[in-house]
Amino acid sequence: MTGQRTHTIDRGVAEGRELRRLLETGPFADALRAAIRARGLGLDRIRYRLRGRGCSVSLATLSHWQSGRCRPERPESLLVLKNLEEVLGVPPESLSRLLGPPRGRAARCTVPGEGMVMPRNRDT
Repeated sequence: MTGQRTHTIDRGVAEGRELRRLLETGPFADALRAAIRARGLGLDRIRYRLRGRGCSVSLATLSHWQSGRCRPERPESLLVLKNLEEVLGVPPESLSRLLGPPRGRAARCTVPGEGMVMPRNRDT
């Protein structure tokens, strides 16, 4: 084996250990970011796969979740999170259990349009 390949394998093993640790201890944003990195998918790709499962979420929302600016709390967001765990290949509820109890209203994320459903105009 070459040194480069060994370094890549070692890094992958270390990332796997770090992901397992974060899934056990949190915090949520760090665990989500590690799971995304381990899966090797960009947020666009993740959003596309979630859409294929009937879950609509904005790139901004995914970005805010992984940066820790906000976290999923609404019922629609928790459904997205359940599907996100499957897309990322992490154990069921491994991310959602890191959320803890809901925070107060003032601490919630205020991503424009999150959770909003726009009615379709029947005339178009």
